[in-house]
Amino acid sequence: MQVDIISLDQGTTTGSAELPDEIFAATPRPDIMARVVHWQLAKRRSGTHKVKGMAEVSGTTKKPYKQKGTGNARQGSLRAPQFRTGGVVHGPVVRDHGYSLNKKVRRLGLISALSQKAADNKLVVLQAATAEGKTGALAKQIKALGWRSALVIDQTVDETFLRASRNIHTLDVLPTIGANVYDILNHDVLVITQAGVEGLKARLTGAQATGEAA
Repeated sequence: MQVDIISLDQGTTTGSAELPDEIFAATPRPDIMARVVHWQLAKRRSGTHKVKGMAEVSGTTKKPYKQKGTGNARQGSLRAPQFRTGGVVHGPVVRDHGYSLNKKVRRLGLISALSQKAADNKLVVLQAATAEGKTGALAKQIKALGWRSALVIDQTVDETFLRASRNIHTLDVLPTIGANVYDILNHDVLVITQAGVEGLKARLTGAQATGEAA
């Protein structure tokens, strides 16, 4: 798969790159991408929601009144859920919402997301992700290229470029090790540097050979 390489400074074509078809031209699997996104979002949930049950709320353990003869319904504790200061029945507790997902499924999901962007002509190969450190200058370059929402993936993120991009809310930067299905699909344009392409090739090829997570 042959694609043009563009320059961020001038927005002109500086050459071409050969992308492996098994990574960037595979048949996208929407079902696999949905599974991976659900897995990612589940892992991001904090799970710190908590309410107190009947045994945890403060209050007396004394029986409110005698069992019979008062004309009221029988009660055994003022900490019961029907009272205003009582505990909650079957309320949320602190827990981990994450679950395991097969490494091959995660790898296929990432390949599907990359192939989907390539099929939609939303994949851009950048010569290098560098900036002068000024947010305004970088914002003008992004606007000139017509990127409404872009994710830049590089082998190692340049600190100057990262600092310049922090205040551009439509631009996110990730290293190749952090490339994931959710962020790729959540942006309109996927921008990968030449070094980032090599990093993704090594990551996904290595994952296939050694069984490491993608």
